[in-house]
Amino acid sequence: MKKHNLIDGQWVAGASATPNVNPSNTADVIDEYAQADRQQANAAIAAARAAFPKWAQSTIQQRADILDAIGTEILARKEELGTLLSREEGKTKPEGIGEAARAGSIFKFFAQEAVRARGELVPSVRPGIEVEITREPVGVVGMITPWNFPIAIPAWKIAPALAYGNCVVIKPADLVPGCAWALAEIISRSALPPGVFNLVMGRGSVVGDAIVTSPDVDALSFTGSVVTGRNIARAAAETMKKVQLEMGGKNPQLVLDDADLDVAVNVVLQSAFFSTGQRCTAASRVIVTEGIHDRFVAALTARMAKLTIDDALKAGTDIGPVVDPSQLKQDIDYVAIAKAEGGKLVAGGERLARTTDGYYFAPTLFTETTPTMRINREEVFGPVASVIRVRDYDEALAVANDTAFGLCAGIATRSLKHAAHFKRHAQVGMVMVNLPTAGVDYHVPFGGRKGSSYGPREQGTYAAEFYTAVKTTYVNPV
Repeated sequence: MKKHNLIDGQWVAGASATPNVNPSNTADVIDEYAQADRQQANAAIAAARAAFPKWAQSTIQQRADILDAIGTEILARKEELGTLLSREEGKTKPEGIGEAARAGSIFKFFAQEAVRARGELVPSVRPGIEVEITREPVGVVGMITPWNFPIAIPAWKIAPALAYGNCVVIKPADLVPGCAWALAEIISRSALPPGVFNLVMGRGSVVGDAIVTSPDVDALSFTGSVVTGRNIARAAAETMKKVQLEMGGKNPQLVLDDADLDVAVNVVLQSAFFSTGQRCTAASRVIVTEGIHDRFVAALTARMAKLTIDDALKAGTDIGPVVDPSQLKQDIDYVAIAKAEGGKLVAGGERLARTTDGYYFAPTLFTETTPTMRINREEVFGPVASVIRVRDYDEALAVANDTAFGLCAGIATRSLKHAAHFKRHAQVGMVMVNLPTAGVDYHVPFGGRKGSSYGPREQGTYAAEFYTAVKTTYVNPV
């Protein structure tokens, strides 16, 4: 059965449909999903605009109950949803189930945030005057989500938007419509009024552009590439939209001489290669001090050799395929670029054949690289990491900060002095000490600095900064 768009509470066939193909097995077509045209995108925006006045006045208990019910169903179906995720995106099944569970927890968290609406009552500088500071919903929120976290990222945008009384129009990535549709189907059976939530699947140049340019969209939350994010920011400025952008990363992972070798290897293995390296938080620059460099590289390559790369749904698979032919080509191209620049390939670097026709690529490690090489400047977004040898901590920190990005950074060390200094001086939004860079909780803020992020943080209580507007009211109680 073809999967349709959800517009004003109704399932609507698209102007066309596209197949959703399993990257582990290209002979496996999951289903066909609607492709909306610009007219349908505009209809979804109009439905959200019409529903907003009433939904904005809904009670906090009503919102909490709806979000809690959605979260409960997601958690009850986490294995089913996680399997779908792994089938369409290529994460291993345990990773897929974990992401689905995270989506359910996000809805549960924001169910409680809905009833924790905060405000302030402060005295004025003028005698007898009271000042109230409150938050109100922004309005219609447009959302454009990426393919690498096809249920968690939609969840952490949708849940706070609804919790604070906004209406939603969401366009998921073309490559992974299945999880977004499944989430929309759950939402459609909640007590949410028609028009409050709308799903429009389709091309970014059509549906995305309609959302970005519409004067009836008040705020826009985007996760994706740097180039697209900057274009969206420029276009959104024309209609004075509130904008939240999460874009790329070229995240450093420091390994100091005093690091626990096993901890350091495990941290880099998970940060660089798990989820096939297709995470904006992946650590692709491994900055290693010279005293531990050779031992670390030997231990890491030995661990990499033991990884199982296969069908995402197979038991025992450590790493699944990359998401599609375009991403596979990008990974292969960057291997050639790194070799041409003088990097030494010590592991991986080639496409792999398995029993099914899929986009399998060996986890790849380069050594003898320098900070100026393209492999250390540009985001590959695959299971490709490069080692940069440095003299000491001071050089490691300088190299870590020498990037246009600033999402997250990690350090492996047993030195409290260096850990404390790094936490303060790493020019990023998130720091991990002796932990993988790719792993964040759902109840704390997510986001970076420099070219990685723009606008208020996502997740946790900080989500209110984007999804609400502050109002200051003066009262003379005569």
